[in-house]
Amino acid sequence: MIDKKFTYAVVGASNNEEKYGHKVFKDLLVWWYHVIAINPNEEKILDHTSYPTLSAYAWTIDVVIFVVPPQVTEKVLEEVRDLWIKNVRMQPGAQSSQAISFCEKCGINCVHDACIMIQRNSPKGLT
Repeated sequence: MIDKKFTYAVVGASNNEEKYGHKVFKDLLVWWYHVIAINPNEEKILDHTSYPTLSAYAWTIDVVIFVVPPQVTEKVLEEVRDLWIKNVRMQPGAQSSQAISFCEKCGINCVHDACIMIQRNSPKGLT
C-alpha cells in the first residue's frame, strides 16, 4: 500500500536527473508525499535536505525506498532493522536474494520487483 500519511525515505535520491533515485524522489514530491532524501554525497536534492543516513533523520520513517545497487541495499537494511523500520520497497535492480531473505528473517515487510511510480498510479495503490 502507498499512503500519503507515511513518511518515505529514498535511499539513493540524487540530483542527477538521469538516475532513478532522482526520478522516484521527484515523483513522490510532485504528488505531495512526505519524502526525505538519503544520500551521503548530497547536501540538498531539489531544495530538500539530504541526510547522509537514515539515522541522521530525527523523526519517524514509515517506508524506506531503495534505489541503489543491491550491495548498498544489503548494508543499509541493517540500519533499517536497528531503527525498527518495518516497511521497505526495493525498486527493480536494488534487490537481491540476500536482501529479501534478510527482510523475511527480521520481520520487515518487503516489496520488490515493483516500481513505486507505477504502483502509485494504479487505482489499487492509492489511499
